Amino acid sequence: MAETAPRNFALTGAAGYVAPRHLQAIRDTGNQLIAAVDPHDAVGVLDRYSFEVRFFTEIERFDRHLEKLRRGPEERRVHYVSICSPNYLHDAHIRLALRVGAHVICEKPLVINPWNLDALAELEEETGCRVSTVLQLRVHPQLIALRDRLSADPSRRYDVCLTYITARGGWYHVSWKGREDRSGGIVTNIGIHFFDLLLWLFGPIRSSEVHVREPQRAAGVLDLARADVRWFLSTERADLPFPLQPGANATFRAMTVDAEDVEFSDGFADLHTRVYEEVLAGRGFGIADARPSVELTSQIRQAAVRPPTARAHPKVPARG
Repeated sequence: MAETAPRNFALTGAAGYVAPRHLQAIRDTGNQLIAAVDPHDAVGVLDRYSFEVRFFTEIERFDRHLEKLRRGPEERRVHYVSICSPNYLHDAHIRLALRVGAHVICEKPLVINPWNLDALAELEEETGCRVSTVLQLRVHPQLIALRDRLSADPSRRYDVCLTYITARGGWYHVSWKGREDRSGGIVTNIGIHFFDLLLWLFGPIRSSEVHVREPQRAAGVLDLARADVRWFLSTERADLPFPLQPGANATFRAMTVDAEDVEFSDGFADLHTRVYEEVLAGRGFGIADARPSVELTSQIRQAAVRPPTARAHPKVPARG
């Protein structure tokens, strides 16, 4: 049953890139942000949504504030914590939220390493609070329609080619996003949504080959239950199929299924709001939903890189 009363939210990573999508989703679902934290204080974006947000630059003081609210009147305590902090902090911030009796809505990836999922599942059981994650491609209307079409013929096998190139400047590799121990590298930080999408559409993994794994590029092939997949990820602007100018579109995404284009370039504006609506209605994507893609990206990060063959993605020339 959907929740109708306004709920109190707190948010970690308020100065980050993805925070405004969560702030909008909190507002658009009729709820209110009452506390936020980020070590950086460039958080004027909060004023677009409320002037009543308690802001902290230290996670310890934020934790103390949420604990104080937990022990006070029900109408003032935090019911949900939205986690927009760097990937390597997700696990710790989820634990903080559960300890203060709040449900969690966490940005991708839920965690970097799959072995952390079991401990979080145990904490869910102990606290009675739920951990949800943002798998927004699963609520994209065109992709839902594609899944419905694929489900109509469950015995058919498909040939899939996925390409995602999103140019990043030098800042990216200096920031936490450029450090694999903090972001999971390109495979996890950039690719997690697409690997989740592939598994959601075509079923569990049977085998995987990695042909390229570099700081700015990764590529390989997947043998899924219902598809053979060639994939390529890049943050290198030279890989874009069009000239790049500062301030212009710097992203190219393409997916073909049996050589037919799957168009999903549009429709991203309100996907976080749709995810929040699902969570608040008790239909959010939880630990079990996140696990397959977290495990797959971990496997790809650790796999031996093999010489590309004729099966490789077109952007990876075959050898031998």
